[in-house]
Amino acid sequence: MTKTGTLKIRRYDLDWLRVIAILLVLLFHVGMFFVHWDWHVKNNETSRTFGYVMVWLHQWRMPLLLFISGAGTIFASARRNKTEFALERSKRLLVPLVFAMLVIVPPQIYFERINNYSSYLDFYKTVFSFVPYPDGGSLSWHHMWFVLYLFIYSIIAIPLIAFLKSGRSVKFITALEKYLSKRWGTLSYIIPILITQLILRPFYPEQTHSLFDDWAYFTFCFTFFVAGMMVASSDRLWEILLLKRRFHLSIALLSLGLMEFLYAVDWNQIQPYLNVDLEIIWSINEIIIAWSWVVAVVGYGQKYLNRNSPVLKFANEGIYPFYIIHQTIIIAIAYPMIDWSQGIIVKFILLLCLSFAATVGFYALFIRPFNFMRFLFGMKPKQISSRKLAVKELIYEVQKEEA
Repeated sequence: MTKTGTLKIRRYDLDWLRVIAILLVLLFHVGMFFVHWDWHVKNNETSRTFGYVMVWLHQWRMPLLLFISGAGTIFASARRNKTEFALERSKRLLVPLVFAMLVIVPPQIYFERINNYSSYLDFYKTVFSFVPYPDGGSLSWHHMWFVLYLFIYSIIAIPLIAFLKSGRSVKFITALEKYLSKRWGTLSYIIPILITQLILRPFYPEQTHSLFDDWAYFTFCFTFFVAGMMVASSDRLWEILLLKRRFHLSIALLSLGLMEFLYAVDWNQIQPYLNVDLEIIWSINEIIIAWSWVVAVVGYGQKYLNRNSPVLKFANEGIYPFYIIHQTIIIAIAYPMIDWSQGIIVKFILLLCLSFAATVGFYALFIRPFNFMRFLFGMKPKQISSRKLAVKELIYEVQKEEA
């Protein structure tokens, strides 16, 4: 067994992948303005062509983020006992969740229902009716579902974390390394994911993100979170993903080809020639895409991204508040663009660039410099630089001598 012995060493590939995954979330949410799927605000013209990229991103962007979060959970727990870990997760996840539900998310619902209210103040009163969205109320976590689910996963995984950190896990991890080192070993994780969906999707078919009626998707996401925890517990498992990256990518590309074909064709024309419902083929392929793209991307991330840079330091610190505020900024910028006469491509590029710049700018000007804002957005307090600390100590010593 090669149990991870470097949990306190920073994995820059995970940091880069986290940043990339959330930037893909930004790209996806900008794209939502232009496709025919339901969203808060819609452009006056939609495009099916955009859907080719959107359906692909939709399958694996959040599973990748959950895998990274699971791995990060193992690294975060290495420096803390159970109580410290639970408190840290509460501070980092629950505080921003509550703040977002009261401050960040409501504007998204306001733009969606803007014609129903005389002003934002008139609308904002409905938040405190405590009627969940969309049933007439405006209290919702919207895109912050990810933060809520991540908190729940972190808490219910505490016994598993304790097991993986203990010597009791040696035989289990060793057996896992041996099995996953086989050619199809890693990809066979698709089977337990599929089983959870076969059991739960008949009862919970939709991805509602509302927790209480979202148990199929909740469990689907949890499988990726647990997978990240497992891989992070073993150096050998990291190595397996690195060594198999080309094989995993080949499967990922094949599954992508099937998905794009199914998206492009008229199902009514080809269904009569098949003995299997196309909906079943699509659903199984969704799981194959999600897992194969995650393990392929993580493998390539180890190969090319495990290095630090000043850009990464800034991005890694700010990517969490970036996630929290990005969708509200996208919607606020997109709403006035609805009836513009420019074509979709021009609007898309403009919305993407403006949203990215505005989100980074808001973070840099109003969140990063202030400890109170950093607390609300789940960040660590701003540290006093060694130079400033030395100056303060010098001033103190001078004042002490003068006294």
